[in-house]
Amino acid sequence: MKKRIVIALGGNALGNSPEEQLRLVQGTAKAIVDLADDYDIVVTHGNGPQVGMINMAMEVAHDEVGTPVVGFAECGAMSQGYIGYHLQQSIQEELKARNIDKRCSTVLTQVVVDKDDSAFSNPTKPIGSFYTKEEADRMAQERGYIFKEDAGRGYRRVVASPVPKEIVEIDTIQLLLENNNIVIAGGGGGIPVARYDNKLQGVAAVIDKDKTSAQLAIDIKADIFLILTAVEKVCINYNTENEKKLDFLTPELAKQYIEDGEFKPGSMLPKIEACLKFVEYNNTATALITSLDKAKEALEGKTGTVIGR
Repeated sequence: MKKRIVIALGGNALGNSPEEQLRLVQGTAKAIVDLADDYDIVVTHGNGPQVGMINMAMEVAHDEVGTPVVGFAECGAMSQGYIGYHLQQSIQEELKARNIDKRCSTVLTQVVVDKDDSAFSNPTKPIGSFYTKEEADRMAQERGYIFKEDAGRGYRRVVASPVPKEIVEIDTIQLLLENNNIVIAGGGGGIPVARYDNKLQGVAAVIDKDKTSAQLAIDIKADIFLILTAVEKVCINYNTENEKKLDFLTPELAKQYIEDGEFKPGSMLPKIEACLKFVEYNNTATALITSLDKAKEALEGKTGTVIGR
């Protein structure tokens, strides 16, 4: 049997506009299909820029031309759909070009959260574009948004990011995986839903995609959890003259670095935390963090940062 792998794509694999995304995902598809002969693959992805763009467009359209109000969960579903469409199309074309007998399917994925999660009173998840302090202050006043500085890159709107509890479509994902599909699922951390009177209802939030990806990897009993981001290896003292690239992190050392504040909340911290969740659930599995263009090399043990025992 092939090993199972969950690949979590970072924003750098998707771009910041539909046009840029369609161009970038062609390269992303090549990197994913490079692994198709050796692994059964589930692909997850973020949606921070995209869901922010959609939500802003919907609010402006409502304010200016009176279109209906569209909820945040619905905006998340829209972003899942169009990102999945671009990825699915590009992966299908790449499989066809290489004569690989495999299909690709996107599952619109709901993820259950606790409606009383403390995250709803403390928004932390960055979405949308980067702004200057002046632009952020103006939009906060005009629209009531909350902005926070994001890892030295500018100001971004933040929304609630509750902990994922349950992946609703997990059985469908399993079935597709078992039937020779590359599966795209859990996009943007999933469409956030909560139970009210035992019925699912969308909530205004964006679940961290790395945390949902870790849960998905646990649920399908993946052998490998691979997070693809902008850097080849995890670093401490990042972007300083004392920067040090890390080849391997034990859970204990990773927790120490977290306690020391080495990993930023808006960038590397959720990735490290997701990897810890996965390897602590299954101490024989492997978690890896590297860049998109180094994915295959990292899986061959030539680069990337391994988190595990």
